[in-house]
This record gives sequence, C-alpha cells and structure tokens, in this order.
Amino acid sequence: MSWGSELWDQFDNLEKHTQWGIEFVEKYTKFVKERSEIELNYAKQIRNLSKKYQPKKNSREEEESKYTFCRAFLITLNELNDYAGQHEVIAENLTAQIITELSRYLQELKTERKSHFHDGRKAQQQIESSWKQLESSKRRFERDCKEADRAQQYFEKMDADINVTKADVEKARQQAHMRHQMASDSKNDYSSYLQKFNQEQNDHYYTIIPNIFQKLQDMEERRIERIGSSMKTFADLDRQVLPIVGKCLDGMTKAAESIEPKTDSKQVVESYKSGFEPPGDVEFEDYGQPMKRTASDTSLSSPREGKEKPVGRTKGKLWPFIKNKNKGSGPEDFSHLPPEQRRKKLQGKLDELNKDIQKEMDQRDALTKMKDVYVKNPQMGDPASVDPRLLEISQNIEKLQFEVQKFEGWLAEVEERMPSKSDTQRRSGLYETQNSTTVSNNCAQDRESPDGSYTEEQNSETQVKANTHPVPTSTTPEFDDEFDDEETLPTIGTCKALYPFEGHNEGTISVAEGELLYVIEEDKGDGWTRVRRNEDEEGYVPTSYVEVFLETNAKDS
Repeated sequence: MSWGSELWDQFDNLEKHTQWGIEFVEKYTKFVKERSEIELNYAKQIRNLSKKYQPKKNSREEEESKYTFCRAFLITLNELNDYAGQHEVIAENLTAQIITELSRYLQELKTERKSHFHDGRKAQQQIESSWKQLESSKRRFERDCKEADRAQQYFEKMDADINVTKADVEKARQQAHMRHQMASDSKNDYSSYLQKFNQEQNDHYYTIIPNIFQKLQDMEERRIERIGSSMKTFADLDRQVLPIVGKCLDGMTKAAESIEPKTDSKQVVESYKSGFEPPGDVEFEDYGQPMKRTASDTSLSSPREGKEKPVGRTKGKLWPFIKNKNKGSGPEDFSHLPPEQRRKKLQGKLDELNKDIQKEMDQRDALTKMKDVYVKNPQMGDPASVDPRLLEISQNIEKLQFEVQKFEGWLAEVEERMPSKSDTQRRSGLYETQNSTTVSNNCAQDRESPDGSYTEEQNSETQVKANTHPVPTSTTPEFDDEFDDEETLPTIGTCKALYPFEGHNEGTISVAEGELLYVIEEDKGDGWTRVRRNEDEEGYVPTSYVEVFLETNAKDS
C-alpha cells in the first residue's frame, strides 16, 4: 500500500500523523529515561542498605567474624552490593544505547519530516499558481468573446442604418475585427494554459506528491522500526545482567548453606571458656566443736558464735550470671581475664608480634641484598644510604623481640597456673578453722574481674543438708553488703595503689592512684588481692594494680 497513490488527497492528515509519530518517540524516550532513574535510585538504596548493615570497625567485628552465620550475612551483604551494581549497569546501558541514540535520531527525524513537507507545500503552491493562471486566462477569453460579440452586433447595426456614414461603418467594422482578434488570442492563451495546467496537475498528483508521500512513508516505517529495535534493546539490557545477578543470588544461597550451628556452638565455648573448674562441694562446718580465736576475732564473740542461718537463707548468686558493669580495656598482660581467655589473648598477641618480626626481617633481608648490589655496582646507588633504614629495622626487631619475651613470660605463667582436669578441690582463701575445715569456696571464681568476665557467689542451692533438720551453714564470702556477717580478717600487710581502679562490680573496692590500704588476704593465684580501707570498707582489687608489702610474720606463715 502506497501513501502516494492511496492518500494523494490527505496531505493535512499525513502531516498530523507524522507529527504524532515524532511525539511518540519523545514519549518513549522519556519513559526509558524514567526507568533509568528508577534503576539508579534502586541501586543506590540497595548499596546504602548493604553499607548500613556492614559490621562496624571495632573489636566486636573480630568477635562476630568467628561465627559462620555472621560470615554468611557479610557475604550476603557483599553479594547484594554487587547485585546493586548490575542495576547501575542497566541504567548506564539504557542511557547510552536507547536514550542518547533516540534523542539524536529525533533531531534527524524532525529535520527530514520538515524537508518533505516543505517540498509538498512548494508543490501545492506551484499547482495552485498554475490553476490561478488558467482561471485568469479563461476569464479573459470569456470577456474578450463577449466584447467581440458586442462589437460585431454594433457593426451590423451601423451597417444596416442608411443614416450612418461610411466612415462610421468602417470604424465599427474595424473595431469588431479587433475584438474578434483579441478573442482569438485569448482563446489561444487559454488553450495553452489549460494544456500546461493539465500537465502540471498530472505531474503533481502522479509524480511529485507520490514521491514526497513515499519518502514520508519510508521515514515513518524507519521510525516504527527504530522504536521496535529500542523496545527489544530495552528487554535485552535486562537479560544481559541476569547471569551476573544469578551469580549474586547463588553466592547468597551458598553463604546461607555454609552456616554450621555446631561450629558456632563450639566457637561460643572458645570465646567464653574461663579455664576454671566448677566449684567443689561445700564442706560442713561443725560449730559444735570449740574453735581457737585469734586476737582479731574477739570482736565477733559469743553473741554471733551460736547464731545460725536457716538453710537456703544465705544470700548468694552463681558467678556466671553476674552482669558486666565495667567495660575497661584492662591491663597489658590481660590479667583481668579468666585463665583460658587470658591464654588465648596472650597467644594471639604473640602471633601478631611474630608476624611483625617476620615483616621487619624480610625488609632487612631485602635492604641487605640492595646494599650488596650497591657495593658491587656503585653507579646504581650509595651503599651507605641504606644503613639508617637497616639500623631502624634492627631497633624495631629488638623492641619486638623484647615484647615477645615479655608476653611469653606471661603466657608461661598463666599456663603454669591453669588447673588440671583432676583438680576438683579449690583452695579456701578466707580463713581456716582449728581442725582445718574449709569455710568457703574462695577459689578464682569467687571474685569478679574488672570487666565482669568471671565472678562466683554462693548459691542457696549448694547449701549442705546433713539431715532433715536445719543445720548451721557457713558464712560465705559475698561481694555485697554482708561483710559484717563474716569474721573480721587480720591485717597481713599494706599496699600502695599504682593505678586508679573504679571497682564497679560486686566484691571489688575502688581505689585512687597512690592510695595506701591494708592487705587482709594476698593473691591466691587468681590475680586479685583483698584489701581494707577502714572497718566498713574492704574488697578486692587487681594484684597488678597495687604494690604489696607483707609483714614478716605473714610471709613466714
């Protein structure tokens, strides 16, 4: 179907239709542009979401990375970030392959359409001008014929009149002849214009307009083909990223499948195991047998000796459930931690130091080789220029080796102190009765570290029941306000606080740097010393925080 033959008289409608086609391309271009913006915004939101839930750069990140589910979540976040990148690729390709191309094509389309309709209007003006000439020659021929008829009638009238002179008759005859000649000329002009117009009209409707309309038809079909190609590209650009998106999703699935609950449970043990054994049985204290009192015990005389506490009434808590109230970083030797955790921290520190030493040694070896090259080839460099750096590296290695020795000493100390599996009994660190009956379980778990990592208090469920009747129970060392229920311990020395200690946790006491206090119980191997400020204030402080001066008789005992 040809527009030139079928739509020869639809110039105006074709003009409207092709304008609508251009507007459609503009509309589709705008649609793709908005889609591109949506892809960019979506990618930005996905990236922000991934960034928001990334682990924070702190000590907690190291702890979280030990667990399989945390590592799986981190992989998911990273894959999601790559997933967002594919939507950015879609947006970029939409802009480059559709929006930019269609925008350029639109300008070409508008220019071509304008040219075709300019030619069409010019052809119309030409045929209209030719038509006007034809009409003009036709009217002139008609007018001249009428004038010739009137002149002929006037001549005939004059010629029949006997009263008219011959001169007048001749004049009328000549006038009629002239009018007939003019009519004949007009007729020839009219005939010539008519023939010319018919030729031009034939050319106009069968050649010129069909050619113009064919060009418009070709232009319109190319436009439609271009829109179809863009729509296909629109889908293909999405399809191109599907393999990579699929890999991102596969990565997320693989990360989820890598989660191992048993491994994470084992990691909890590795992270929090203290290295202590559970407390042993509480021994029966026989208040029925007489006990020898020291001089310092006289303040707690007869009124309290016969005092009993009903079973289950002793105030106490199990040490693992004391909440951490002090979040300080602790001393360099990690003495504030339980043995197992302290051992792991010291070992980790040693591993870091050995890595640093290896790096320095590698640098030293490289510089030594460079110096040898300079010695053999002076033109390449001055051997002496390497010496300052070699000296600096040697000093660094010495410092690191000193640090290694220091941490190895602490590690050996903690490994030597760690209890064996067969050791089920714990030391009593408070006081002993005359018959060596242990009054309490004052083992390492009886006290709380500065960061609250380990503490134990007696639980009422561990009370001994000798029979169905209530029996006296031991006065347990509790880190609370019940020191008045214990017998006052004698002073065995003094100490000076080397560092300030806040003592937020139960059973601890706060001290200021340089403060002097009395020692009432020395360190039993767990890193804590019991001190007294006055009759009402006593508690535990880290042994590494104080300098202890024991009395001679206390050392001998």
